[in-house]
Amino acid sequence: MNQLARVAPFRERLWEAVVAGDEYAAVAAVQDALADGIGEEAVLLEVVAPVQETIGTDWAANRISVAREHAATAINERVVAALALRPRPDGVQRAARGRVTVGCVDGEWHSFPARLVAEVLRLRGWQVDYLGAQTPTPHLIAHLHHTDPQAVLLSSSLPTRLPAAHMAITACQAVGVPVLAGGRAFGANGRYARALGADGWAPDARGVGDVLAGGLPRPTPAAVRQAADDLPHLADQEYTLVIHSKGPLVKQTLTDLEDRFPAARSYTDVQRERTAEDVAHLVDFLACALYVDDAEVFTAFLAWTADILEARGVPARSLSAGLDLLARQLHDFPRALNILNEGVHALDARPSTPTADHETTA
Repeated sequence: MNQLARVAPFRERLWEAVVAGDEYAAVAAVQDALADGIGEEAVLLEVVAPVQETIGTDWAANRISVAREHAATAINERVVAALALRPRPDGVQRAARGRVTVGCVDGEWHSFPARLVAEVLRLRGWQVDYLGAQTPTPHLIAHLHHTDPQAVLLSSSLPTRLPAAHMAITACQAVGVPVLAGGRAFGANGRYARALGADGWAPDARGVGDVLAGGLPRPTPAAVRQAADDLPHLADQEYTLVIHSKGPLVKQTLTDLEDRFPAARSYTDVQRERTAEDVAHLVDFLACALYVDDAEVFTAFLAWTADILEARGVPARSLSAGLDLLARQLHDFPRALNILNEGVHALDARPSTPTADHETTA
């Protein structure tokens, strides 16, 4: 029997347990997988991790609610804790390979991938300082001064955290600690990790273990370099001006939407708040695309958002209105206009999906 066939029944049991909110059944599923001879690393990465990914996929497709998604994730986190705390056979060598720090970029709340990495590294003999979600960079650096790890593993799922990741990478390297980046925020094949000057990148927990086993050379401590040293295009100040103008951009876009769609004037307070959040996300991802000078950051977000909207019966064409209104305000920003135009083309190229016929905002 191949590995996929071996883990499939336990993966299904875990999925059913987390969706049902049954923590005890969830822990029993992974314990039975271990009893069946499936190794701890395989249980973490081939049973628990795919179930967590399905949780996110089903939320995006509107098959489970936000509350159920949060509850299922919390149970999965306790499953990982139960695995980490299980008794070990006598004689198992701990922390034989050295010490590493694992944490999420400041502002990054999606800590589950980092937790999986931390547990896999512990299984492979590393002493791991797991710092959890959104670690402020000054506190991360203070921790490094106290512990002097062999490497820092920075995790981020949201591309909008890339500027914060860049700051953390340069700060860690300035005190002589190499940085290994991971997570979806860093793009396909880690291209943004390289652009931001990280010492390495890995696509998953096993990849992290392999990179560390090969060794990461320590950078020579030096003065913190400026962002434009890695990303010369930032000299045009478009990123800085857009991110600092976020409030006015969102406010004016909301006003213009009411002029374009009079029905928006009768929105409830909740609808107005959600609309403002949506426009703010557009600005955040536009700013991130400006930071790394890559429109794909923005167009990928638009495609994801369009799928989310249509799964909830909202026409994705409403996003185009938001892009048009932002473009009118940013007419003197050539790179921003190019990214917004790429976004419009990406939306136009999507296959048409029938949705409820009611307007919304971005």
